Amino acid sequence: MSSITVKQSPFESFKRLLIGPRLHTADAPHQTISKKIGLAVFASDALSSTAYATDEILIVLFAAGAAALTLSLSVAIAIMILLVIVTISYEQTIHAYPNGGGAYIVARDNLGEGPAQTAGAALLTDYILTVAVSISSGVAQITSAFPELFPYRVWVALGMIVIMTLVNLRGVKESGLAFSIPTYFFLGMTGFTIAVGFFRYFTGALAPVTGVEAMHHEEIQALTLFLILKAFSSGCTALTGVEAISNGITAFKNPRSRNAGATLIAMTAILSVIFFSMTFLAGQAGALPSHTETIFSQLGRAIYGNGHPLYLTLLAGTTLILIMAANTAYADFPRLAALHAGDGFLPKQLTYKGSRLVFTYGIVTLACFASLLIVLFGAQTTALIPLYAIGVFMSFTLSQAGMAVRWWRCSKLKPGEEWTQLGSVLHYDPKWKIKIAVNAFGAVATFVVMIVFAVTKFTSGAWIVVLLIPTLVFIFFRIHHHYKDLAADLSLDSFGAPPRVHRHRVIVPVSGIHRGTLQALRYARAVSDDVTVVHVATDPADEEKIRAKWERWGDGIRLHVIQSPYRLLVEPLLEYIQSVAAQRQSNEVLTIVVPEFVPSKRWHNLLHMQTALLLRFGLLGLRNIIITEVPYHIGEDR
Repeated sequence: MSSITVKQSPFESFKRLLIGPRLHTADAPHQTISKKIGLAVFASDALSSTAYATDEILIVLFAAGAAALTLSLSVAIAIMILLVIVTISYEQTIHAYPNGGGAYIVARDNLGEGPAQTAGAALLTDYILTVAVSISSGVAQITSAFPELFPYRVWVALGMIVIMTLVNLRGVKESGLAFSIPTYFFLGMTGFTIAVGFFRYFTGALAPVTGVEAMHHEEIQALTLFLILKAFSSGCTALTGVEAISNGITAFKNPRSRNAGATLIAMTAILSVIFFSMTFLAGQAGALPSHTETIFSQLGRAIYGNGHPLYLTLLAGTTLILIMAANTAYADFPRLAALHAGDGFLPKQLTYKGSRLVFTYGIVTLACFASLLIVLFGAQTTALIPLYAIGVFMSFTLSQAGMAVRWWRCSKLKPGEEWTQLGSVLHYDPKWKIKIAVNAFGAVATFVVMIVFAVTKFTSGAWIVVLLIPTLVFIFFRIHHHYKDLAADLSLDSFGAPPRVHRHRVIVPVSGIHRGTLQALRYARAVSDDVTVVHVATDPADEEKIRAKWERWGDGIRLHVIQSPYRLLVEPLLEYIQSVAAQRQSNEVLTIVVPEFVPSKRWHNLLHMQTALLLRFGLLGLRNIIITEVPYHIGEDR
């Protein structure tokens, strides 16, 4: 049996060089990841938030003066309690929905389409912001060590997004392997720094932070409950990314739910230790909020000394994990967008898996929107943070409220009875009272945080997200209505008998008589014997030349010449086709065959009028007319 070898184009060869060779559909089960790789892929966002969560708490408290910074540890502990509540809730979600989907699937199955699309809009917005915030924060670490790069921070950030996009286009398994090294390097270096920091603290050798250009406030604010709540809401950015594992369960090896749950618990434990330790040491070393130097950088200088290799290594590790945090969004955004698209609420293209078994369009879409945010906000983390956490806590609230409804429904079932949902199967659970209490309390807690965040950050930019999420939900439903209308128009349920064609008329618009015209004519005659060739003449001499050539090459086919004294090309042709279409009988088909020559080199298209392209766009506006292009490839042997 002979095989056909297809020569690769230069573009295809370059594409394979960047993202790797194609993967067969059957290779999908082999692209799953272990718990260790899963921690790097799905937990890097949450872990990286420790690099700026403490900064955000101190920035708010510092408005009331340096003395208010002593409250930072209490705020951090309150955030850790909330983290535990959210983790317990999502651990239940992971086992209840082993096929993933997180807040979107939970809300869809238990709360309805409106809450589901709200949760989806919140999460998709959050993932875009995750990339923008993480990359911007990573650049801030670099400019802390190398201030001369500060004016170029936007370009550095955009370059990082390009690299992240290319690596993720290679596939989940490869990107996980590539990014696991920086993640564990960060964990090792941060753990070592915390150990040294506590050793110096307990031995009285922890040096105070010096040489910091602290933030300047024109007026000292009163230390009010509102200010403390604002600091709490800012620090809650440490919880961003907790939901990522529940969205990406299908990426884990079997048993998927158990591996995903274990990864979630490990992530929470590590996150809590780092967050508490860095906030505690920052308070003991007298770290101050600054626009030019991060808390990690200040602690590194206090523990190791300015310019020490370990200080630079800590900043390098922190920068890497902040950049890797964007990988969580790259892993989850395309999956969630594909779920939305599969349900008909986003363009169907987002369900497409590319040659590397990843959702290519989703990855590229994420990169484009994140790049736009970085340009608009100048890669400033503080400017982006107010937009960040509202969507996260909205999805937390909807997810936990949905789980509470699920357990309530389970309580109504009898032992052995089942109720099938789109995303899972309900069974009677004897522990439903405990589970519903956990999820209900978590829903209330995260809802309160969401409201606090929206109120305290509203004037700082949170209003954008407050307006954006309802707008996205509206767009989702408009897309859904389009797909429903399209399905109704295409349905054969009430179509009746297949129509019979009584007459098939073909019109071939030509700009001249050449080989491409004759090839299109051969095709047209194979379709029907009723063929009319139409030419738009802009001057009498042109008409005479066309008619003379047609006498020789026309083979008796009708030629209709349209005079165009105003030198218009497309308009007279469209008027003629519309007049023919208006006189059609029932069951009469009208086909427009458009000749188009294809140069051997693509750039040669710039040297021609592209008449076929103009005709195609003009004819697309006509209803119930078939448009067919017949290409003629220049330079081919015939």
